[in-house]
Amino acid sequence: MLTTNALARKLYPFLNPLDLLLGERAFCAYADLILIKNLGCDAVFRKHQSRRTTMRKGKIIGESDKFVSWHKPKKCPQGLNESEFSALPSTLIVREISYYIIIPGFRTQRVSLITTLLDTTIYATLEVLKLYGERWSVELNSKHLKTTLAMDVLRCKTPSMVRKELYVY
Repeated sequence: MLTTNALARKLYPFLNPLDLLLGERAFCAYADLILIKNLGCDAVFRKHQSRRTTMRKGKIIGESDKFVSWHKPKKCPQGLNESEFSALPSTLIVREISYYIIIPGFRTQRVSLITTLLDTTIYATLEVLKLYGERWSVELNSKHLKTTLAMDVLRCKTPSMVRKELYVY
């Protein structure tokens, strides 16, 4: 069975230079950020919960905005072979933007985004946050569309039959 990241990597050849990927924390992996960057693309992902950083580490470039150096993992991640893993550089500079979501009646939540958009004059902090906020709107609209078209549950089991089911809708 393929992991979410392995399935996502199968889509990378369809990317064009200057494309921008928005995604959740499952996609915020060292190898994926480098693979995306090598294609001439950029990414904005929510930071994976297992990756710990503090505002004390890295080069602070603004309020809740900093450059951080990530190091290559010690062992090869799932979905990459040894030659792909050995070709990865030893470090990667990323930008980490932290902010708080404050909704009355709900617990305040701290969110950290990781991006390869390093030019702070072109990609202002607030613009990156707005862009990531649009990702949620896309998800909601996609869910609404699938529900309206009765495609929220696909019943077929094989990829070829799922394609046929999608064509019917």
